[in-house]
Amino acid sequence: MKQAIAVRMDLDMGKGKLAVQCSHASIDAFLKTGKAEREEWLSEGMKKVVVKVPSEKELGELFQLAKAAKLPASIINDAGLTQLEPGTATAVGIGPAADAKVDKITGKLKLL
Repeated sequence: MKQAIAVRMDLDMGKGKLAVQCSHASIDAFLKTGKAEREEWLSEGMKKVVVKVPSEKELGELFQLAKAAKLPASIINDAGLTQLEPGTATAVGIGPAADAKVDKITGKLKLL
């Protein structure tokens, strides 16, 4: 079991902002996961990876692929209180789910 978080690299977010957006994506996707999968992932140590996408287009495509594969997924849109315009899509959380299912969607992306 693992979770993947994809984050946009074209926004030039500060390190703190990037960390917060990834955290939002992780938690929101986790909350969309079934109880059995949540418990399994928690018991296995909550494995996760953070990967990069170059733009909003790729972020949206990743989200759609995850939804089509029936994986728990969440896209995060920033509130716009600090560095970004309100509604800016920043990150996608996928899973937790079986490693192979997550890898099918995110396995070719580069790690952050």
